[in-house]
Amino acid sequence: MVRNIEQETSRLDEAARAGWLYYIAGNTQDEIARKLGVSRQTAQRLVSLSISEKLIKVRLDHPIANCLELAERVKQKYDIDFCEVVPSDPESDTVSLGVAQAAAAELERYIMSPHPVIVAMGTGRMLRAMVDQLTPMDCPQHKIVSLVGNIATDGSATLYDVVSRVADTVKAPHYPMPLPVIATTVQDKTLMLAQKPVRNVIELGRQADVTFVGVGTMGDDAALIRDGFVKPEEMRALVKAGAAGEIIGWAYDAEGQLIEGQTNDRVVSAPLEQPAKRRVIGIAMAPPRLRAVKGALIGKLINGLITNEKMAELLLK
Repeated sequence: MVRNIEQETSRLDEAARAGWLYYIAGNTQDEIARKLGVSRQTAQRLVSLSISEKLIKVRLDHPIANCLELAERVKQKYDIDFCEVVPSDPESDTVSLGVAQAAAAELERYIMSPHPVIVAMGTGRMLRAMVDQLTPMDCPQHKIVSLVGNIATDGSATLYDVVSRVADTVKAPHYPMPLPVIATTVQDKTLMLAQKPVRNVIELGRQADVTFVGVGTMGDDAALIRDGFVKPEEMRALVKAGAAGEIIGWAYDAEGQLIEGQTNDRVVSAPLEQPAKRRVIGIAMAPPRLRAVKGALIGKLINGLITNEKMAELLLK
């Protein structure tokens, strides 16, 4: 067992060195092979491993003209004050490529401030991918706040809660919300929200300098169902009522208006401001989320967006 661990460490060390030589020092793969004393094919595999294991993080610093133009048009059409569009890979089926890196860079822009900043966050797969791209820092002056619970009705915790991960990465205090996303009854919701620690977290979220949220879809494949926060029959009722998307558990229609009744009566997450008064950045890129993203923009639930060329083009049609 010890020998296997040593071998794995040595392999990652070589991959990290190869990645550094390629992406930082600007060596060709032939040069890396020569310097490491390996074949060109091995050098290529090591460079690829450095990316897949997140030993090296690559970001695009040069803005592409088409992306800039799309971002400006999205801002004008939906009257928002922030939009970043990254290139699309037409053959990729990932749901975070490029967008997660751009979102991490935007989050780091706030966290690198020497002045205290409150960062509020939702949850979900896209935000988890964003956090995985964060650069480790030491920023005890900031506060990282959760806007949404991370517990399903059976008591299990979601894998996609991100606040503690951000806090661990940037060494900042964090304020979790150890509650279900949706309470079993309205009475349970009232009791939960009456707790002083919960009220404090919600108030901190209200004061946030910037908020990052995922934009969820509605339907049989919705994250709310997959993560055990709502039952299939509850989702069907939401869709029948016109629900197009959800942000931190709050369901809204194609015009961005919150659905009356249904699970919204039992959502324990922080309230959504409408229109959003502070910077609220939605992060999404998958085409199936188009209706949800469009509704969030129309309803002013978000006033910032990080997405890719494909989604931007769909939003402009």
